[in-house]
Amino acid sequence: MLLSDRQARASSPTWWGSSPPAVAAAGSADAAHRTMVYGLAAIDISGRIADRTIIRALGWAPGTRLHIREGSGVIVVRLDRQGVFTVTGQGHLHLPSAVRHWCGLTAGGRVLLAANPPEGLLVVHPPAALDAMVVAVHAGVLGGGQE
Repeated sequence: MLLSDRQARASSPTWWGSSPPAVAAAGSADAAHRTMVYGLAAIDISGRIADRTIIRALGWAPGTRLHIREGSGVIVVRLDRQGVFTVTGQGHLHLPSAVRHWCGLTAGGRVLLAANPPEGLLVVHPPAALDAMVVAVHAGVLGGGQE
């Protein structure tokens, strides 16, 4: 049975604008051991990431203090009572311009968000970091580019 483009879009989940998919199916053996929540988001011209689903999963409310740093090409955001950064009043994460610059992020750029709620940790993966990870995995799976 073939589906029209409209039917296919209606039946396929689009979670990057609403809620992320479950990491493991409810009731599966892995569901109890999975802690990660994922999302895709665009960065606005002011450096904000407006994925409230991820922010809510982390339990971060407006005013929550955070520590933000760049490391190995990714952005690490942690809950920190002494942190100088905060979740905005609208519940968005604002990435400092220096961090965005170090990671080559510009307005409209999309990032992978990987949240670990029990640890109060969010890792923001810019495209360059994703490229490096995918290339490494593909090299391992495909035998380092050998056929």
